[in-house]
Amino acid sequence: MSDLTGKYSITMPRDIAEAAKARSGPSGLSAYVAAAVARQIERDNLNELIQVAEAEHGPVTDDEIQSLREQLAQARREQEQHGADAA
Repeated sequence: MSDLTGKYSITMPRDIAEAAKARSGPSGLSAYVAAAVARQIERDNLNELIQVAEAEHGPVTDDEIQSLREQLAQARREQEQHGADAA
């Protein structure tokens, strides 16, 4: 995140603002909202990358997604097992 800050006025539904305020903790509402906006920008950037990749290579199929999820789960299991073996 940038070290430079600016003051902005935003409008949002009161219930969302109150929920955010209640969850913001010691860092405050501004930091909470800034982190949420930063996460949304990251998601937007990832969606743009996905659109570019799918335009070039075609959409990812459900079978490909499931296969990658299984590979990730297997890698996590192996990592946990190696961590347990080292202990």
